[in-house]
Amino acid sequence: MIKLIHFIKTLIISLICLVQTFYKKVCNKMFGRFRTVLSASSAEGYVDTGVKVLIAVVLGALLLTLLYSLFNDVIGPTVGDRVYKLFEYAG
Repeated sequence: MIKLIHFIKTLIISLICLVQTFYKKVCNKMFGRFRTVLSASSAEGYVDTGVKVLIAVVLGALLLTLLYSLFNDVIGPTVGDRVYKLFEYAG
């Protein structure tokens, strides 16, 4: 009976060691890929694209602000007066 318990104990320990080594190999392989991807400089173009998009958004916001102020201050009142004069015509 003692030999059977010793055999089962040895079997469990060897299985645990086998699982641990498999886990370590998988983790090293996976983290090795992560290290390779993170250390690669092939993704540097994304920063340039991000800056271009940011510049485009800022310029678009400035253009919309300019058009909004132009329509509210200059074009809006003039068009409003002309439409009012069209309907005010008493002829």
